[in-house]
Amino acid sequence: MGNLFCCVQVDQSTVAIKERFGKFEEVLDPGCHCLPWFLGSQLAGHLSLRLQQLDVRCETKTKDNVFVNVVASIQYRALADKANDAFYKLSNTRNQIQAYVFDVIRASVPKLNLDDAFEQKNEIARAVEDELEKAMSAYGYEIVQTLIVDIEPDEHVKRAMNEINAASRLRVAANEKAEAEKIIQIKRAEGEAESKYLSGLGIARQRQAIVDGLRDSVLGFSVNVPGTTAKDVMDMVLVTQYFDTMKEIGAASKSSAVFIPHGPGAVRDVATQIRDGLLQAA
Repeated sequence: MGNLFCCVQVDQSTVAIKERFGKFEEVLDPGCHCLPWFLGSQLAGHLSLRLQQLDVRCETKTKDNVFVNVVASIQYRALADKANDAFYKLSNTRNQIQAYVFDVIRASVPKLNLDDAFEQKNEIARAVEDELEKAMSAYGYEIVQTLIVDIEPDEHVKRAMNEINAASRLRVAANEKAEAEKIIQIKRAEGEAESKYLSGLGIARQRQAIVDGLRDSVLGFSVNVPGTTAKDVMDMVLVTQYFDTMKEIGAASKSSAVFIPHGPGAVRDVATQIRDGLLQAA
């Protein structure tokens, strides 16, 4: 009906290409237009101005001879002021863009090692976008954005990379564990040394207290009991300690202590040995 009344409708975000007798005449914007077909005017077609996306998967090889699949997403649209170029100059826009993407990726990625390719995805995307912008602007298209959305190495390569990463982390964990054990051993040794030092101080003070107590006992006994000597007092103290020791040994049900020589008469020999040792040391 629209053709019968020479009227055509162009939808929003779309332009129409008007020809007269097969020659381009003008670009029709969205809205209603008069198209007198009896004067040779006709519509050659429509062109969308909406943003479009093309996903391109390109297989290539890195500098360290690893084959990867690079997935690029190209967002592009036709320019309204160059709609005639976009309509007439390219027969297949998507194939043309894909060819440029292949060319740039296969020229850029082989210069990089696999790890560098992952790190420099933005640089690869920028190179693709620059090349596409220069090429497609002459055909009436604008490249809005280019993204490298994925770099997929071979499955065996990914498994090897994961194993390398796992081994590296295990090595770091082992080093940290060894360092922690080293610190624990050092701290334990320092604690034992401090404990032995304090124990030695305690033993020394204990012995000093025993000596002071024995001295006071000898002096007090000699003063209170006339005619006794220091030797008599020491013999008595040793006999008392001997019986205390035997009492403690007997009170323990599982005692493995052996007191040699055994017998009260041996106390005199013990006292003699102690006295002789002190005299020799002096």
